[in-house]
Parts: sequence; structure tokens; C-alpha cells
Amino acid sequence: MYDHRRLGRELDLFDTDPLMGAGLPYWLPDGAVVRHALEEYVREAERAAGYQHVYSPVLGKRELYEISGHWSHYSEDMFPPMELGAEEVVLRPSLCPHHALIYRSRSHSYRELPFRMAELGGMYRAELSGVLGGLTRVRSIQLNDAHIFCTLEQAVEEARSALELIGRAYADLGIRAARHRLSLPGEGGKYVADPQLWHRATALLREVLDGSGIPYDAEEGEAAFYGPKIDVQITDPAGRESTLSTVQIDFHQPERFDLHYIGADGAKHRPVMVHRSVIGSVERAVAHLIEEHGGAFPAWLAPVQLAVLPVGQAQEERAQDVVRQAVARGLRAELHGPGDGTLGARIRAARLVPYQAVVGEREADGGLVAVRLRDGRRPGAVPAGELLDRIAARAGDRGVELWAAA
Repeated sequence: MYDHRRLGRELDLFDTDPLMGAGLPYWLPDGAVVRHALEEYVREAERAAGYQHVYSPVLGKRELYEISGHWSHYSEDMFPPMELGAEEVVLRPSLCPHHALIYRSRSHSYRELPFRMAELGGMYRAELSGVLGGLTRVRSIQLNDAHIFCTLEQAVEEARSALELIGRAYADLGIRAARHRLSLPGEGGKYVADPQLWHRATALLREVLDGSGIPYDAEEGEAAFYGPKIDVQITDPAGRESTLSTVQIDFHQPERFDLHYIGADGAKHRPVMVHRSVIGSVERAVAHLIEEHGGAFPAWLAPVQLAVLPVGQAQEERAQDVVRQAVARGLRAELHGPGDGTLGARIRAARLVPYQAVVGEREADGGLVAVRLRDGRRPGAVPAGELLDRIAARAGDRGVELWAAA
């Protein structure tokens, strides 16, 4: 059973320091590689799906969150306001109010809809120290977030497409969804008091799930304060469940921010706001990937994709040349030379690296490398360029298989 808190530190992916504070991990170089690869994957997947990316500040005036409803429904989970002269500013607990303002800053026609806006942005939650843990519960969060502004008629299809995007990402990342949950409101003042809003949004999300053929459980008390949501649940090796990805249909914030578009009739109409996150927070996603794969990440995510191991000093120059060729192809490759120990010790030290290329006397003379895969397979000796092309192709495909048929 893998615990990402222990394994992440052993693999030099992340750590913490008391002077930075609880729930505020920092990323070490190998962890930063994993995070960067994951972020680039999501950005590319979103671009291919028609999203446009933005950047927005991590601060906002208190008034912004009073309008959005966060201040009255969510302030206990927010950091206290900071006074700047006569103003109060707050570290944002979510990105949706900023995206609503960005949408509102320009006029929009029905011809532009759906307008898909995405951001990998920072947000902050004042989590109590007792619930903080590793990367799964943190106070500084990098969220893969997006908001789709669309007509009512487009909302179901946009939410369904978001679920499909989540499914494709899980396949590429090797993530298994434990279940899907339709999260509904519970009792009390935590939720916006608008029964019609809840009924309309819930009916649309049920249509999405039923039309997609996805089994789900409806649970009360798990909704966002402004609307119901579809939560994609994952479990850790100990069986603990958490939410990684979400899709929400929101009628509340378009009303609060007076959002509109110009319809075919020339009149103003209110858009629907679909919230969705493919991988949730980068922190929680990496924590789950560490535990799911035991640190043996898919090749495209691995901090080091290729370890080149010369048998002796006579082959070191040739091995270094293979490393240079790999780096020139955009791969992450390292030399594990004789100075790092015996060949057997070096092979064991690189056990989590997807590909190992051993260069002995015969391989050096023939321009070959002896290939060893992380899963124990040994495809044999191949030309170095052929191996690098294969690795680059597999990394580019962003799949989990190491050695597809040629």
C-alpha cells in the first residue's frame, strides 16, 4: 500500500517546511517536472476541445465575493480580509467569480456561444490544521478550472462533453474512477435559497448522467452552495474516498453578476454557467497518481523517461551521446555511469524509470542499445535512434503502455 506523503518525499517530489507553514508544500525539481507535464497535458486537451485560456489575479475585493455569494455561504473557509487603505481584499477561494467578470467585460452574441474559458489558477482555502495532509488537503491550491457560458439549450451537451473529457484524461493518466456522485443540497443555510434554481439544475445534470449511461449515486449535503454537481470520486489505497473532478450547472452566478448575451432576436438573454474541472487540483491529482502508480508514472509523466547505462568507462562517451540525442528530441534522459556503482546497482536504482538503455562493448560498436523496460520486459538490442523515436512517440501519445507494437 502506497502513501503519497511518504513516497513523494522518498522520490524527492515535494516536501514541507514549518517556516512556510502547514498545508503549504513546495515542489522539488522532479515533482515540478511531473506537475509541469500534467499541466501541459490539461492545457493541450482543453485547447483541442475549444477552450480559451486566461489568467486572473488570486486576490479580489471583498465586495466581489459578497456578490458571488461566497462571503455569506463560504466565508468560514476563506482567509480573513486584508486591509488596503479603505478597501478589503481577499485571497480567492475559487476562480468562478473572476471568470464571470472576464465574461462580463465584453459583449457577447449568441453566435459566440458556447464560450469556454479555462485557467490553471491559484486559490486558497483556510483549512484547519487537523485536516491537512500531504498534497490531498492543502491551503494553497492550483486548480484546473473552466467555465462554459452557453445557452440553456447547450448546457446538457456541454456538461456531457466535459464528462467525456474527464474520461479521456483518466484513461491517459491511468486513473480509475470509483464512482460518480450527483451531489445535492442538504438542510440549513449553507445553500442558496432558491428551490426553482436547484430543481432546474438538478434535472439537467440527471439528464447528462442518464444520457451518458453512467451509473451514479445521488447524495444530499454534498452540493456547492450555489448549485448541484456531478462529482467523480476516487479512492486511495486505504479505501478513503475523495472528489477529483466535477461538473456543475449554475444558474445562480449568471444572475448575481447580471451576465447576458445578445440573442438572435436582438434582446438580452441570461447565459447558463457550466463549471468543470478535469483533474481538480494539481496537488490532489499528483497525490493520487503517486499512490495509483507507486511512483512508476506513465512514461510521459515520469521525471526521468530514459536512463542510459554504460557497462564500463569505455562506453561512457557513447552513452553520453545517446543522452544528448534524447534531450534533443525533447525527452528527459540521464546518464547513470560506472561511477554510480555496479551495473546491477544502477539498474536497480533506476527501477522506476520507464526505459533503460544499456550500452556495452557490442552495442557501442554497432550503434545499438540494449533495452530494458520498467515492467521487466527486454525487447533486446535496437539502434539508439529507433529507441528514442519509440519513446518520443509513446510520450507524445500520452498513454500508459510502454512498448506498443512497431
